[in-house]
Formats: sequence, structure tokens, C-alpha cells
Amino acid sequence: MRPVQFKQLLHWITEEYKKQRTIFGIPESQFFKKENPRSIQIFGESCDTPIGPAAGPHTQLTQNIISAYLVGARFFELKTVQKLDNLQFDKPCIDARDEGYNTEWSTELSLEQAYSEYVKAWILLHFIETVLDVPVATRSSFVFNMSVGYDLDGIKTPRMDSFINGLIDASEQPVFKRYLEELDFFIQRTTFKILITLKERLKA
Repeated sequence: MRPVQFKQLLHWITEEYKKQRTIFGIPESQFFKKENPRSIQIFGESCDTPIGPAAGPHTQLTQNIISAYLVGARFFELKTVQKLDNLQFDKPCIDARDEGYNTEWSTELSLEQAYSEYVKAWILLHFIETVLDVPVATRSSFVFNMSVGYDLDGIKTPRMDSFINGLIDASEQPVFKRYLEELDFFIQRTTFKILITLKERLKA
């Protein structure tokens, strides 16, 4: 899997939408539009719909998370990450000729790459909600549910601890700040009308 740079994703989303009224190939007519004010509470957070993609490699790339959001997903099971993030395996890693065996440990991306993908997705989903004026029932319409493994010793390592704390609160993380700066710069140079102050929503 190859992550796409934040700036490239911004241009991809906005240019495709302006020219074709699609985002990642999904037509605007298929964008989910919430028609009631109801939301659910889960883990102390508000979520506009109780559905979302199961955790897997597809939920480790920003564009896949955004694609799921566009068609109604609001609860995201993020791909499991672990301390052993640089193992090499032959592909495919699943042998299903008889009984099925998955011979691969997670993850496809390094901890730092996975973290960057989740931060990009979080920021870009708020951007999309704002620019497309997506009706939301609450200030926070979607939830990212992190998944970490595979034993307590691994979870307690400094890199994993940093990953976990960085997802709980990304506001002081350099990568989060950098993407906000890139977004601010992009907004200043586009004709999109931003209906609310994006930074305030991201901090909330």
C-alpha cells in the first residue's frame, strides 16, 4: 500500500468534485445525506450512524476511510497496529485452498505511516463536511475506534504508547499541525466557501 500525500489528496478531492461531481469515483448522488437529527452515543462520543467498515487494510488508507464516509459510514474500526511493523511476508498471505490461514501479522504500514493516514482522514472528513455542507446531528458526527495489538508488552512499548496518546489527542502532534497548515494554505488559494471556522471544529 502506498499512502498519498495530504496536499495531493486535497487537490484530488476538490478537482475531481469540481469537474465531475464525484469523489474517488463516488457520484454526488450516492453521497449519504442524513435526514433526521438522531445520533448514537458510543464510548462517550456522538456518532450520526451506527455503521462503518470492519477493520482491515482498507481502513488504513485515508482515501478508503473517506470513501466509506461518503456512502454513510460514521463509525470507523481502524486497522490494527502493533510494535512489529516492519516484518516482510510473501504475498498473498492467506492460504484458503482448504481451511483458511492468515499467515501475516498486522500491519501493512509502519506505526508512523498509519498514524499519518488516520490524521489525514480525520482532518479531511471535517473539511468535506464543511465544504459540502453535510448535515450533521452533532458537532462530532463520526468516531475513529483504534485497534492495537497483540499483547500487553507490545502495547506498552514507547512507540505504541506514543501512537495511542497521539490518536487520543492529536492537537500537539507535529504531523497534525503540519496538515492543518497545509489545509489553511490550500483554503486561502481556492474559491471554495468555507461555511464555518474549520480549525475550531478540529479542536472540538
